[in-house]
Amino acid sequence: MMPTFVQILDFIGTFAFAISGIRLASAKRFDWFGAYVVGFVTAIGGGTIRDLLLDVTPGWMTDPIYLICTGLALLWVIFFGKFLIHLHNTFFYFDSIGLALFTVVGVGKSLALGYPFWVAIIMGSITGAAGGVIRDVFINEIPLIFRKEIYAIACVVGGTFYWLCHLLGLESFICQIVGGISVFITRILAVKYNICLPILSGAEEEKK
Repeated sequence: MMPTFVQILDFIGTFAFAISGIRLASAKRFDWFGAYVVGFVTAIGGGTIRDLLLDVTPGWMTDPIYLICTGLALLWVIFFGKFLIHLHNTFFYFDSIGLALFTVVGVGKSLALGYPFWVAIIMGSITGAAGGVIRDVFINEIPLIFRKEIYAIACVVGGTFYWLCHLLGLESFICQIVGGISVFITRILAVKYNICLPILSGAEEEKK
């Protein structure tokens, strides 16, 4: 059977997120197995949490393509790692692509299961951002969504655009394209123009 458009998005997102995780693991000098594990949890972490909350079986437990995609991502980094290192913002672009694709997959799956739009937007954000949280914990970094950089908010923006297109009765693949582009552009513009949320001042800091 030919894969559906959503499946293609899911596979591309898996590959992109796996590469982003493996690249960071290589920077921390992980071995091949450790890098594979980091890439795998980056790719499937958000989708697994989403599926458990939606009470469905996580996709990687029924389809080995996610394991295969992560393996291909590892081989890609092994053979082209030196080339990737010389590319500026490689991690950032792969991470942003994965974020965009996974967000629309999460929103679409939630809407298809009959959940209201606010649940769909939250599930899209979890699908896009949670894998990165697990990745950062594994490599002993402060998770990106907890820093001032716009990350999960980009998922909310993309999910909202997806829902608005859905309300207008547009085809699902158009909703996915618009939602994904919205996530990607929001993230790119936020980083390029240093747009961020205000930092919450603590009580100790105010005393000073």
